[in-house]
Amino acid sequence: MPERNQYQVKTLTIDGKEVCAAEHQTILEVARENGIDIPTLCHFDGLHEIGACRLCVVEIKGNNKLLPACSTQAQEGMEVTAHSPQLLEFRKLIVELLLTERNHVCAVCVSSGHCELQTLAQKLGVDHVTLPYLHVKCTTDGSHRRFVADHNRCVLCARCLRVCDEIEGAHTWDITGRGIASRMITDLGEPWGNSETCTNCGKCVSVCPVGALVEKGKAVAEMTKPNFLPYLLQMRGEAE
Repeated sequence: MPERNQYQVKTLTIDGKEVCAAEHQTILEVARENGIDIPTLCHFDGLHEIGACRLCVVEIKGNNKLLPACSTQAQEGMEVTAHSPQLLEFRKLIVELLLTERNHVCAVCVSSGHCELQTLAQKLGVDHVTLPYLHVKCTTDGSHRRFVADHNRCVLCARCLRVCDEIEGAHTWDITGRGIASRMITDLGEPWGNSETCTNCGKCVSVCPVGALVEKGKAVAEMTKPNFLPYLLQMRGEAE
């Protein structure tokens, strides 16, 4: 059997635009290379994909399912629709569900103005919520000497888990529970400040898209996240 060429180029269309994809590239990677914006929340360059938020789902001709662009590989001859009235309504619904499941009151959040969920809501036109709020009450863990974990604002994107595991190698974070009872935990349920695995590096705080993981001492709208991407990409490349 001839050796497979890992640099084989595939040709496909996204929103009617003909594009090229290298072997193993995802639809999301190809779209962004060609200036086609597909919204995401759990995706972060340099971390493995889990397809958790479903904001990046796209339509593929011949397939009756909506597939996540972040974890679906581009194939020869694919006809992908990344933007349609149906997809817009679906994405708006996802944002609404996220906003109603936990406490996302921007006016009192330290990440207001620097929050990816807030930005997504503005871009998608979610200016009010039509669904009933669940009023789930989660805990806030301020036991760490530098950081705070407010689980009321968590969107379960698992960025913190992946960066801690894949980049820092500590795997302090994990997920417990199912469905609406799902929670991020440290060291199998220990308070963050008592963690024996946490290295205090702050990578999890840097990649959190919302106000769930923040630095202590920040006032409303003061919590900005540093550009951690170049370091992540470098470490991911070395690991592979």
